[in-house]
Amino acid sequence: MITRTTNQTIARAAQQNLQASMSRMAKLQEQVSSSAAIARPSDDPTGTANALKVRTEIRAVAQYSSNVSDADGWLSVTDNALTNTTDILRRVKDLTLSATTGTISPADRKAIATELTGLKTDLLREANTTYLGRTVFAGTSDAGRAFTEDSGSYTYSGSGTPTSRRLDSGTLMRVDTDGAAVFGSGDGSVFKLVDSLVADLNANKDVGGYLSKIDAAAATVNIEHSALGVRHAATLKAKDTLMDQSVSLEARRSGIEDLDTAKVILDMKLQEVAYQSALSVTARALQPTLMDFLR
Repeated sequence: MITRTTNQTIARAAQQNLQASMSRMAKLQEQVSSSAAIARPSDDPTGTANALKVRTEIRAVAQYSSNVSDADGWLSVTDNALTNTTDILRRVKDLTLSATTGTISPADRKAIATELTGLKTDLLREANTTYLGRTVFAGTSDAGRAFTEDSGSYTYSGSGTPTSRRLDSGTLMRVDTDGAAVFGSGDGSVFKLVDSLVADLNANKDVGGYLSKIDAAAATVNIEHSALGVRHAATLKAKDTLMDQSVSLEARRSGIEDLDTAKVILDMKLQEVAYQSALSVTARALQPTLMDFLR
């Protein structure tokens, strides 16, 4: 079958080709202006689905990173408090050793007792250390203080429920430390121990028996400090892992959503040249009209 080709057919085909070329050029111009490979889901349905999935993972990593940062703050503050507590107990032991010598004068015993009272106050301050307004030794308690003193009695206000932060989908990290385990509670607390030591010093009694008790209190602090160190190390490792994941996910997102700008600009320039050439050729091809044949 012979198909009849008319000027109108040629013009219509030329117009369709020019419009298609203009559409391609407009899309390239839109990509250059937005720097996005996907302007709308219909541009790349598969890419859109992958981009949404990656963005969901990025948001999750961002939340975990925030949790890790908060956990690091809790553990760092607690680590500093336990370090200070160890130093204070070391000083308490040194003073107790000084008080056990037979040549010490009553005035010296009183001076040691006064310093020990100050050290007990320092211990209470460390036991009531806070981070962002929360006590680090009282679990989820909102009492404001882990230990309170009332007429020589010491009360622990910890909730018994640990404060935790989720570091990733499978890791829940405890960020507080049990104050009762570190400092004791009631009459068995380290504060009561120092009070008894001061009372015996003022009463001119032998205080040599307190040395083993002070050593036991220091050993307990060291045990809890070591456990804290393990948790802190795991938290810092999680922080590094999340940072690597964040970089990897951003690279994946960029590979899906972002353009190779230089390549797109080159493609756009080539498309502009092709469009201008098509316009020129079409203008020459459709130039003859009926009047041209009648001349």
